Amino acid sequence: MSLSLKTPWEVSTEIAGRLKAKRLARNLTQQGLAARAGMSIGSLKRFEKTGQISFASLLNIALVLDCLDECYSLFKEDPKPRSLFYEEPERKERRRGKLK
Repeated sequence: MSLSLKTPWEVSTEIAGRLKAKRLARNLTQQGLAARAGMSIGSLKRFEKTGQISFASLLNIALVLDCLDECYSLFKEDPKPRSLFYEEPERKERRRGKLK
């Protein structure tokens, strides 16, 4: 587990800034990116200013800006144990209940 000194708000505004820089590097207007991502211009403006956006819209923007692959590593499970003393938790099998 890594220690982060950034708040969720700081992370979201930093991501918004990075995507805005990618948009500008590709010479796309806000209107053009919003249209290609299938979202309103107001939602894109709010995202670039405050970092607030729905996850689906964020993925659509990433697709248009050709950085969707970076989203795959967000919550990726670590394939190996964290230490020699790490015990794999037992996974419980889910069962459906019977109606009586």
